[in-house]
Amino acid sequence: MKNLYLFIATLLLWTCQNKTDKTLPTEQDLTESVYTSVTVQPDSLYQAYAIVSGILEKNIVEEGDIIKKNEAISQIINNSPILNSQNAKLSLDLAKENYNGSAAILSGIKNEMEAAILKYKNDSINFFRQQNLWKQSIGSKAEFDAKQLNYQLSQNNLTLLKNKYNQTKNQLNTSVKQAQNNYQTSLISTKDFTVKSAIHGKVYALYKESGELVNNMEPVASIGSASTFIMDMLVDEVDIVKISKNQDVLITLDAYSGKILKGKVSKIYPKKDERNQTFKVEAVFVNPPEVLYPGLSGEANIIISKKEKVLTIPRSYLINNNQVKTEDGLVSITTGLENMDFVEITSGITKDIYIYKPE
Repeated sequence: MKNLYLFIATLLLWTCQNKTDKTLPTEQDLTESVYTSVTVQPDSLYQAYAIVSGILEKNIVEEGDIIKKNEAISQIINNSPILNSQNAKLSLDLAKENYNGSAAILSGIKNEMEAAILKYKNDSINFFRQQNLWKQSIGSKAEFDAKQLNYQLSQNNLTLLKNKYNQTKNQLNTSVKQAQNNYQTSLISTKDFTVKSAIHGKVYALYKESGELVNNMEPVASIGSASTFIMDMLVDEVDIVKISKNQDVLITLDAYSGKILKGKVSKIYPKKDERNQTFKVEAVFVNPPEVLYPGLSGEANIIISKKEKVLTIPRSYLINNNQVKTEDGLVSITTGLENMDFVEITSGITKDIYIYKPE
């Protein structure tokens, strides 16, 4: 009797397992997708930096404020560029005085030239007079040579002074232009004390308080779009080749539990992040919720392809990616579309053949 009970219990157990571990292929709509995590960020989000170093005098805006392009964000104090600007102005005035003023360097050279012209004319007259006399055999050879030498020296001296005048004029003119450029550059530096927004958007963060040190290595504020948000997604390198622009994306955010939002792939970054072996993909909302904040997180499925009424089996019943276990043993099959739970069967078995779950 005891053996009979044991046989019946074994038979019932085997029957239950047999029912549990076998199934028939089913026809259903199948969707293949790539799973990824999601982080919401404002579009055109960027960090604003100061061009010059100094002390933050005040933040002109507050976090959450709407700001226009070129509107001031923060004001910085630094006296060094102002002093540099004043020194540059003094250098410019001096360069102009040297070039144009009554006591300019050119005036001295010009006076020398006028004296040299008079001497040249005088020596020229004396030389040609003595030359005519010499042709008439009047006067001595020494006297003629002396007049000729004075004439040549006056001519050379006048040429040298003209060259000196032109060269000095060019140098002084260049100095004026350089001083003008330095002065204009110093004026630009004084304007850099105001950090301005590069876009029309919203102030999401201010990183400095009044009195704190500001430099060009640390951001002053974070600015982004006030109305348009994007989703940052990290896709594994195995799946990135399946992703293309305008693919549908189904999103669930932790802040909107139970609500499925729709989006579209808008951008694929081609460079792989070597740290986590992923590629960055962006998507835009098709039906964004009314309230969104930077940093909201969730999950998404990027839809790769869809098929209607295809023959499928559970993934757990697949053996070696191309076989299933039937009453007749292992049967080779051909698979098609697949997702996390089901696999499409294109050939090898029909919907009337039971398959068994591998142990």
